[in-house]
Amino acid sequence: MLPYRFPRPVRLGLYGLATAILLVLCVLPTRDLPDPGTGDRFEHTAAWFVLTAVGYLLAPDRRLAIPAFALAYGILIEVLQGLLPTGRHSDPLDVVADSAGVAIAVALYLVIRRFARR
Repeated sequence: MLPYRFPRPVRLGLYGLATAILLVLCVLPTRDLPDPGTGDRFEHTAAWFVLTAVGYLLAPDRRLAIPAFALAYGILIEVLQGLLPTGRHSDPLDVVADSAGVAIAVALYLVIRRFARR
């Protein structure tokens, strides 16, 4: 069964799980996380690409809502990183990296959608 055919509560639960995992990864102290050695910007780009792509897999008809949510979520997480005493800091360039991940996912979604119509 394709993910977008799951019942709506299941799809919302899966997307909620994805956002919760991302939140935990973004607010945990960095000393508690493994360092994959790829760099913070790449990690942000990849994480927001995955968040947006998962959203499209679960609800492909939500063309604008998914990237809008992902961008707003990225801003919210940066604010939280600046406010919470976890040793993290807020960085506007992280939002730029988040936006790049969202843009790549949107572009891929549009290309796939275009070829699927043929």
